[in-house]
Amino acid sequence: MNLIQVAGRLGSDPETRFTSSGQKVSSFRIASNARKSGQDVTIWWRVTVWGDRFDKIMSYLKKGSAIMVAGPLQPPSVYQDREGNWQPSLDITAEIINFSPFGGKQDSNFNSDSAGSVEEGKGEPSSNNSVSKNIDDDLPF
Repeated sequence: MNLIQVAGRLGSDPETRFTSSGQKVSSFRIASNARKSGQDVTIWWRVTVWGDRFDKIMSYLKKGSAIMVAGPLQPPSVYQDREGNWQPSLDITAEIINFSPFGGKQDSNFNSDSAGSVEEGKGEPSSNNSVSKNIDDDLPF
């Protein structure tokens, strides 16, 4: 199995539909940036979510949301766009969906003071709560 993890932003709101047998399937596109020959290139990924596994998080996903998706990469295919250019089609079946820590503060729907935030370069959560700072003073070692 090919597993891939992609971080990027949603190109549109997720769309949900049902198969003829009644199985729920949601899909959305993610744009991720890569650098090739000194230029920024946008790579588009099509993501498919089967069933109701991610129903709670799907309601928070909107166009522009920063997310990370992991799952098996389907065999790539090519298609011809409206201008006649050949484009790759890269499809992922989602096994894991997370909000991206790289998305910035405009994407978070919670108070970062209560949740803690990661300080740049330290990789440890910081807190404005003085109680947590005093805990280390009480340790005997």
